[in-house]
Formats: sequence, C-alpha cells, structure tokens
Amino acid sequence: MIKEYYSTIEVANIFRVSRITVFNWIKNGTIKATKIGRNFIVPHSSIVEKLGKTLGTEKKAEIEESIDKAIKDYEQTFRLLGKE
Repeated sequence: MIKEYYSTIEVANIFRVSRITVFNWIKNGTIKATKIGRNFIVPHSSIVEKLGKTLGTEKKAEIEESIDKAIKDYEQTFRLLGKE
C-alpha cells in the first residue's frame, strides 16, 4: 500500500538507517519533510526521489545549470568533436 506521507520511523525502515540519519537528511535538505507538532512527516514523492527513481525539480534545475555551463565553457570543443 502506498501512503501519501510517512513517519520518520517508517522512512528509517524503508532506507534501513536510524531515525537520527533521517533527521539529519531532513535538517540538511537531502529529504523534504513537513513538521506537524513535534513530529515530521515525509511525502511519498520525497522518498521516491531519494531512492533515485525520479528527479526532483531542484535536481533538474541543477542538471540544466551544469549543461548550460558546459556549453558556455566548451562550445568550440563540442563543435569540433561533432565534426569528427
């Protein structure tokens, strides 16, 4: 059964890590969570993103930025490689 939100204990069980690790992921932004009272809930989409099954909007933006930088820095080299 797929739930919309998971507790930190459930997330720890899914990833086979401690709750402390889950709290650290939440703190440093590795995984998104919402605080409800004293507890955090983690959306299903955040778990799927952490597992590497999908790309989040932040990752997509980071990839686009890297591509733009590479094109800017190495445009001539890419053109020469394309001719070979």
